[in-house]
Amino acid sequence: MSNLSIVGLILTYNEEINIKGCIESMHFCDEIVVFDSYSDDRTVEIAKSCGAIVKERHFDNYAAQRNAALKAVSSNIKWVLMLDADERVTLELEKEIKLFLKNRTSKTLLRVRRQDQFMGKWLKHSSGYPTWFPRLFRNGEVLVTREINEEYITEGDIGDLQGHLLHFPFNKGLSWWLERHNRYSSMEAEVLMDEFRQKITWSFCFSKDPVERRKFQKQLVYRLPGRPLIVFLGLYFLRKGFLDGVAGFRFCIMRMLYEMMIDLKIKEKRWKRSL
Repeated sequence: MSNLSIVGLILTYNEEINIKGCIESMHFCDEIVVFDSYSDDRTVEIAKSCGAIVKERHFDNYAAQRNAALKAVSSNIKWVLMLDADERVTLELEKEIKLFLKNRTSKTLLRVRRQDQFMGKWLKHSSGYPTWFPRLFRNGEVLVTREINEEYITEGDIGDLQGHLLHFPFNKGLSWWLERHNRYSSMEAEVLMDEFRQKITWSFCFSKDPVERRKFQKQLVYRLPGRPLIVFLGLYFLRKGFLDGVAGFRFCIMRMLYEMMIDLKIKEKRWKRSL
């Protein structure tokens, strides 16, 4: 145990479709831990059969769950690669991580890009690619905040890996994706109600950090009228989502519907508070 350098950490809830593929893509990790929210399908059984260690905690929100999972990692482990069950490490990313771990570095958090898959193809344009996601952490030096669409805080240096994760958000079916984003929209509406009271961080507009620029864009766009249509036009035309064909058009429509659900739920909350 004392010689471990990296642990693969996977957060799950009813991921029997995804968990095996995710674990197999992290085979180079010294140990794999599945942090489960008491699944009622075969997730835990499959994870254990693949050699993973399973730990369980009741889910309350995404930030708290990720923080609890990170704290569950043994202190003698240097690095944590934390994935969602519908993500896969590509060969190029695996090679890059192995090379990175051999070198001494001051970095405490590494981000990667995802290649979102829909209808058998990579949504290179309509998904908003490239979006950077924190996934590799120096153990004990990262804190997760924001209950949904989380933010990662570290006092150390942040870096980017050029390899990709494959992301399969529709592996569990379109109905599941819609149900999940219905829940997401409720959580996002609640968080945004509080964030609207905060000032826009205008300095992020010109930041060299793509995550800070994306945060500024979100702060601004979420305050604009007609935001769902703006999101559709931005993804389909400005980001050239039309180049993704039928899959790109359908995905942009679904993204617009998701943003519309958020807007409607915010309006509903404001109406209820005014009564």
